[in-house]
Amino acid sequence: MNSQEARLRNDLAAAFRWTARLGLHEATANHFSVAIDEDGGQFLMNPNMAHFSQIKARDLLLLSSASNEAPTGPHAPDRTAWELHSHLHRNFPRARCILHTHMPYATAWSCLEDPEILPICQNSARFYGNVAYDKDYGGMFVDSEEPARVARLLGDKDVMLLGGHGVMVVGPSVAHAFDALYHLERACTNLVLAHSTGLPVKRLPHEVAARTARQWREYQGFSEGHFRALVSILDKEDPGYRLQSAVAA
Repeated sequence: MNSQEARLRNDLAAAFRWTARLGLHEATANHFSVAIDEDGGQFLMNPNMAHFSQIKARDLLLLSSASNEAPTGPHAPDRTAWELHSHLHRNFPRARCILHTHMPYATAWSCLEDPEILPICQNSARFYGNVAYDKDYGGMFVDSEEPARVARLLGDKDVMLLGGHGVMVVGPSVAHAFDALYHLERACTNLVLAHSTGLPVKRLPHEVAARTARQWREYQGFSEGHFRALVSILDKEDPGYRLQSAVAA
């Protein structure tokens, strides 16, 4: 194992642990993956039925997206996860990290007749123009047809609301994808709470929302800084998730 793979294993394991801490996971479902090469030929993913709160870096499966057959064996990934993640890594190399959850507020928002993430605040404006919407839930990812359909809808976007299902976020790194996932749930929390008042909700003007989204994209180091702060906390409180038990001070 080279240093690149070791680093990605530690980062993805940290993302699992924090997703559990924040209550953004669902039972032993939901799946994260990260490619260890630029073309998405090989990627790491959580083993089947592993709880996010217990996943260690060494537990992650190293898989080939080029394989025509789903892996088998006691620790093989969930079939639905394999179909979706292998298809995306194989066909969307830009999606180095793929996070799929059923986190509560974003999933609730995805169930609306019109699930557009409205730019009502700084958090929701972050995603302005960068969300794909699947409004025609077609069942679980048990074959190649459903992942291919979803991938076509994703297009050049980094976030996708899967209607009646959950969310998917893709990014160039674990840090970038996790930070987007975190703020997506915060944005949907703001949307649900604002609309639950029953009072009129003010939408930001197009030019303000577009400018805010651009400012988020240009905010250098924010996603990485957020994730490294979380990793630092985990290193102090539960360092056993890492490949190395010793954590640098």
